[in-house]
Order: sequence, then C-alpha cells, then structure tokens
Amino acid sequence: MALAIAEAERAGVAGEVPIGAVVVREGRVLGAAGNAPIHTVDPTAHAEVLALRAAAQQIGNYRLTGANLYVTVEPCLMCVGALVHARINEVVFGAVEPRSGALVSTVRGHEIAGLNHRLTVTGGVLEADCRDLIQQFFREVRWEGIDYLIVDMPPGTGDVALSLSQTVPVSGAVVVTTPQTVSLADTRRAVRMYQKLNVPTLGLIENMSHFVCPSCRHESDIFGKGGGETLAHDLKLPFLGRIPIYEPIRVGGDTGVPIAIGEPRSPAADAFRTAAERLAAQLSIASYAKKPIPLVQVR
Repeated sequence: MALAIAEAERAGVAGEVPIGAVVVREGRVLGAAGNAPIHTVDPTAHAEVLALRAAAQQIGNYRLTGANLYVTVEPCLMCVGALVHARINEVVFGAVEPRSGALVSTVRGHEIAGLNHRLTVTGGVLEADCRDLIQQFFREVRWEGIDYLIVDMPPGTGDVALSLSQTVPVSGAVVVTTPQTVSLADTRRAVRMYQKLNVPTLGLIENMSHFVCPSCRHESDIFGKGGGETLAHDLKLPFLGRIPIYEPIRVGGDTGVPIAIGEPRSPAADAFRTAAERLAAQLSIASYAKKPIPLVQVR
C-alpha cells in the first residue's frame, strides 16, 4: 500500500485526482500507476486500469490470476469490471469513500449475479490506521503553550474527518483545492461533509494556483485561473489566498525549512503569510460568534 500511496502523491503533484494502484503477485510488483485521465485525455486511464495494463504487459497475459491489487481509494464500477476481467484475486483499498463518487462500488459491483469471477474485498485499511493515530495524537500527547493546532487531513470525505470531530472540539476546517474542475467538485463535497458534522468551514485556499518560473519569475496558469476564488464566492466562504507552484516550497518541505524562513521576502512566502493571517482572522470571528457552553453547577 505504501507504493500505491506514493503513486497517488505523484498523480496529485501532476494535477490529477490523487489515486494510486499497485498489482502484486507472490510478493512481486507487476504493475504500478497513478491516475492520469486528465493528461492522457483517456477517460479509462484510472490508476487501477493503468496498473492492470502495466502488469499484463510485463507478464504477456491480461489474465492476472492469483494477483492482488492495492489501491488508495475504492475502485469505481468501471475499474471493478476490469478487475473481474483480469481475474484479480483480492482488492485492498484504503479509503471507503472514493474521489470518483462511486460509493461502495467494489462491494456491490463484484456481487452482481452472473459474474464468472469473484473478488475478495478488503476496504478501509488506511482509515482504520488514521483513526487510531488520531486518538493517540490527542490522548497521548501533552499539548502545552500552543496557539493553534492544525491537523493536515487526507483527501476525501471518509471516516477520518468524522473520527476527528468526535475526538476533540474542532474550531473549524480549511478546505484546500486546486483551480481545475475535477478538484472543485471534490471541494464541494468536502464542504458539504463539514456542514453535516457541524464544523464551520473557515475558508478556502487555492493550492497550485499558478506556476512561477524560477528563472524569469513569469507566472503561468497551468491548471486554470480563479477556480478556487469563484467556488468560494459560490459557496459563500472566505477566500484565504493562492499558493503558487514554486520549487523552493517543495525543497523546503523536504528539508524542514519552510518557505517563510528559507525565502522570507519571496512572493510565495507572502502568499503563505497572507493565507495564515486571513485564517487567523476568520478563526477569531468564529470563536467570538460561538455560543458559550452552558455550565451546570453540581453540588
């Protein structure tokens, strides 16, 4: 599953929906891939299908009998059909709620009457780990002298957010999107989820807003322009700012030196500071408007 997560991260960096898949048989990786329908202009280029294609090419046979597929989110119905056709033995997926919106498709799809192959399905393995980590994170760590505690959540709208809201009193959520349409649809679902959990959405940040050339500082709108701000306006949410694609941000993340420290006067550092200042302001407003918890005197 670690390799599938790595493939998902690479897909996300490329602007795709971050999903990764790996085909394994007898401990050997036959194929691995991340989502690529946007860049390939191929609607079937889902991570699962691409991993199956790579595995079939490696062994010279589209039948992958005895192989297992590990994927970061639950496969959609199209991918379930491909998995059955390839004779995959077991599907292990991380998140129960897929970014494609095809909820419990694996569970339902592989049980369709008349199929000549049955899959073994194991789901929610990553979410169970995340729930345990969240409990440990808050119950076994002594938090002292902090002004804000920010939890970076995995993408999607699964049980992890629900577990967090049930563990601690969450002051609010910050939703991060990218400008392209597929990401904006996911963002809408995330906002609706927080509404159901009674967690206020403090604002929206547009990540990978534009590319900054390190040589000439020219800005290019690779994934479109203004999608995040337009969505924030439509949802009546505060727009907190835009974060550019800028290589020193990635380098700073890898080395542990944030851009605000490594290049404090750069436009990228200013973008982070602006977003942080706006977020702090929205949090103050939400805290001021929040009704106090009634106290009951006990004798």
